[in-house]
Amino acid sequence: MSVTGGGIKVFSGSSHPELAGLIAKRLGQPLGKATVTRNESGESIVRIAESVREHDCYIINTSCVCPTPTGQAASPNTSLMELLIMIHACKTASAKRITAVIPHFFYARQDKKDKSRAPITAKLIANMLENAGCDHVITMDLHASQIQGFFDVPVDNLYAEPAALQYIREMVDVNKAVIVSPDAGGAKRATSLADRLELDFALFHKERKRANEVSRMVLVGNVEGKTAILVDDMADTCGTLELAAQQLVEYGAERVLAIVTHGILSGPALERISKSRLEKLIVTNTLPQSQNRARCSKIEEIDISHVLAETIRRSHYGESVSVLFNQIPYDTAQPYRHEHHLLNDDNAEDSYARTGVSRPASRGMSPSQSRQKFPPSPYTLPDPPAAQNYFADHNPANSPSLADPQHHQQQQQQQQQQQQQQQQQQQQQQLHLNPAMPKPIHSNSAEDTPKAERYNPSPLRQNI
Repeated sequence: MSVTGGGIKVFSGSSHPELAGLIAKRLGQPLGKATVTRNESGESIVRIAESVREHDCYIINTSCVCPTPTGQAASPNTSLMELLIMIHACKTASAKRITAVIPHFFYARQDKKDKSRAPITAKLIANMLENAGCDHVITMDLHASQIQGFFDVPVDNLYAEPAALQYIREMVDVNKAVIVSPDAGGAKRATSLADRLELDFALFHKERKRANEVSRMVLVGNVEGKTAILVDDMADTCGTLELAAQQLVEYGAERVLAIVTHGILSGPALERISKSRLEKLIVTNTLPQSQNRARCSKIEEIDISHVLAETIRRSHYGESVSVLFNQIPYDTAQPYRHEHHLLNDDNAEDSYARTGVSRPASRGMSPSQSRQKFPPSPYTLPDPPAAQNYFADHNPANSPSLADPQHHQQQQQQQQQQQQQQQQQQQQQQLHLNPAMPKPIHSNSAEDTPKAERYNPSPLRQNI
């Protein structure tokens, strides 16, 4: 197991500070000190306000078009420039390694030349990240997994499928469910989910007159009398979901839900969701959703910060990340999902009273709440202790022996005594086996150049 020397630093751009804060909290690390501002002409100004020399730096910024909690909508271009400048700033400040954490990748839909003279912008983004000094990329549910081939640096493409599986198992009657792909391109994603749930699946064939506008959809499969679960990687203007939900109801579906990884929800999306036959739209928090949830009661959010945090931890320590492709890192039965309608649902209270089943605790973002209320899922791994700092063991400043010199001296003496006893036992065994061997001359003199236990800070150094 290899650890990058110098420790870890987690920085956040301005696109999604809420997600960055959750990731840092799960890692037991404070967010790194950095300021991101803009001047009068709109240029981004970035300053890393602490030392990153020989550190493993993770910079979190997403392709953001959603309103932030402050109500301001950030442009994907602005978020991209912030990320590039922060990467370059860390690189020129002698960071050991720089990882770009991009939950929703920039320009992921422009991954091929589908028209004459059309640019492959996703390839351009890959080149820009590498030229800025990026050594590693972490992202989630790329629109086309082939985008990983645009990079010459390692790319970890994570999946939201384990979180979607757990949500479906808890919130949907799987005996009456069917997985539906809104288009042929998502058939692989839908079949993978259906196979793991042992469910049937259906798909739509859709025809477009122009971008973001679907003219006709034809269903292949049977959804009559079932709960139809639409699965996709992103929802932008939601025209596809609106039309698909209407078609599914006409084909006989009792309920229609939609689970997407990236809730872009631009333009008329919220209005379409509110008026559609969709019962719920479940999205992850790869993009900020606070304003969207406040404006549309059908939107529910699943937190995936634990997946990104565990990926960062494993990457820092040189551990395998592939286990996260099929499993949720912690017992995320309830604590990582927002709850909106259930807490205020009188029918839900009556249902709990009639059945005698204990009511689930709040499903807020805090991992310390309601964890013991639900049995662990076979698809999850054990949850670490709350507020655990994964990096404390490798930080000399956090060592109790250094904090207490007397305790450290006692430990050193005990170790020396144990080493001397082991040496004497080995020598006695050798003499017993070979009596002719001369006895060694013992020396109690100290080493000429003892190893320094800790470097004292220079009096000339100023804290940044």
